[in-house]
Amino acid sequence: MDAAGGECEFVVRRASEAECDAVVVIDSVAAAGDVGRRASIRRWCEQGLLVVAEDETGLLGYCVVEYTFFEQGFVTMLMVAPSARGRGVGHRLLGDVAASCTTPKLFTSTNVSNQPMQRLLHRAGWSPVGLLHGLDEGDPELFYLCRPQNTDHKAQTGDPRSPRSDP
Repeated sequence: MDAAGGECEFVVRRASEAECDAVVVIDSVAAAGDVGRRASIRRWCEQGLLVVAEDETGLLGYCVVEYTFFEQGFVTMLMVAPSARGRGVGHRLLGDVAASCTTPKLFTSTNVSNQPMQRLLHRAGWSPVGLLHGLDEGDPELFYLCRPQNTDHKAQTGDPRSPRSDP
């Protein structure tokens, strides 16, 4: 929120390879030293899969969509900087990647214990579609589905990596 109590303006755009270190800073897991997460962020940036939300203060969050889940879109990662949570950043990132999804279905998953993510997905209109045991011991993975709009024209216009970048 801004000083007047309104929503802060931010843009969503594709991250460049050069922004990898800046993305690590806003990822609480990577910033805490997780080498695997840092490597994933680097790979996502190099492959052009990482979309960021930013405002005049810098990066606020990021999202990654891959197309390897039964040839459908899958939100592999959604991370909002702790200081930017509660400002609509995650909701906007999900909306933008859904709008640019090139497949008829877009999936994601989260642990059953991750109540904030489940609330976000519910508010964003995603539907729970399944539960998988065995990934994290004692904390099943809950899968969600979003049916992106206008996938016909996206398939014709091309690049599955092109996000919307309007403010």
